[in-house]
Amino acid sequence: MKLSRVLAALFAVCSSMPTLAAEIGLASFNLAWAGTETDFLRHIAICNSAEVNWCDTRAKVSKGSTEPSPPEALRAAQCQSAFDTTSGGAPEGMLVAPCNAYKLTARKWEKGGAALYLEKLDGLRQTVERVVSEHRIDVIAFQEVRSDEVIHTILGKYAAEFDTCVAAHTAFQTVGFAWRKTLPTKPAQCVRESGLAIKEKPGDPAALRTLRPGLALNLTIGENTVAILNVHLKSACANLVTGSGFPGHQLTDADPACRILNRQVAPLEDWIERVASTSPLFVLLGDFNRRLDEESAKAIPLDKVRTDGTDPAGPNKTGQNGEVASKYLWQELSDGRPSLVQIPLTPATTTCLGFAGLDHILISDALNARQPSLPISRKFPVEKKPRQTIQTSDHCPRVTTISL
Repeated sequence: MKLSRVLAALFAVCSSMPTLAAEIGLASFNLAWAGTETDFLRHIAICNSAEVNWCDTRAKVSKGSTEPSPPEALRAAQCQSAFDTTSGGAPEGMLVAPCNAYKLTARKWEKGGAALYLEKLDGLRQTVERVVSEHRIDVIAFQEVRSDEVIHTILGKYAAEFDTCVAAHTAFQTVGFAWRKTLPTKPAQCVRESGLAIKEKPGDPAALRTLRPGLALNLTIGENTVAILNVHLKSACANLVTGSGFPGHQLTDADPACRILNRQVAPLEDWIERVASTSPLFVLLGDFNRRLDEESAKAIPLDKVRTDGTDPAGPNKTGQNGEVASKYLWQELSDGRPSLVQIPLTPATTTCLGFAGLDHILISDALNARQPSLPISRKFPVEKKPRQTIQTSDHCPRVTTISL
């Protein structure tokens, strides 16, 4: 048979074969105040100064209370003022990790020096390298990261194989991505979502601090376009069910942290619906700081999701500061327009001691319809040295694989 006929026959066979779905390895990892060594040394210079002396800028709230006592509020305010002044002003101070970030003291610092932080960075690098190699990860969503430079550092031996981006922010912590350069068939796009970066104190015109923005990574893979949305929502309103020393809260409770998280519901839902209208194949992942598993386990009737009894699939009326009537985050987000699917953790996840129930990977209903079966995810333990002073992270990477 002539070569031309052989090639034609092979082409016909290949053309008739079904196209294999592309598989994407995904990971989400909260890096716990990850900056460069230079960022860390600036943190030390400020916290170890005589003016600041390792004070805690956070006002402690006594058990059973929702607000700090007046003396404690005054102490924290004085500490914040000293921290900002030593940093060169409040805007500059927001770009420095606070003195409680790494649980250091003057004594620990004098004993260990900069090597303490290098151990943390080395643990992050080893963890990320293992996740990439052992789980064939193509996209990593990072939370609590300072810059692209940090991401390149912890990618280690894989740094040259990945592109990166971070969401511009006015504070130390932000969100970012790393993705394999060979994954997209067109240039990827990173789009910052500023709607989530709400003011913590909306009634105070002098207040500068805002929450973290969101970040979308838009990828074209073959003939498909997929959007991957990275979030890190307000902390300290995690539980719906009281347990393990943490009180349960609905998003409409009077708790100060819940009030702030409540104001992120509308911009988050708006963002999801906007993305879904153009990219129905999407992933929403990151540190939600909310036990979505506890919420989804409750059979909440539609007329009980909001305090006003309106359908969660309908418009969400916002108050003066953006507050909504939503009592539950999961039921509000997965309201049918669109619907979302939680990728469950495999029961074999037993070696990770990171926060339970806060890090989630959700996929759109349209993307879920393309899966051969419901994907599962697992948590991957972080690398650390014995008696390591600064922990590598208080979270563990969560990994999964999806099909396009």
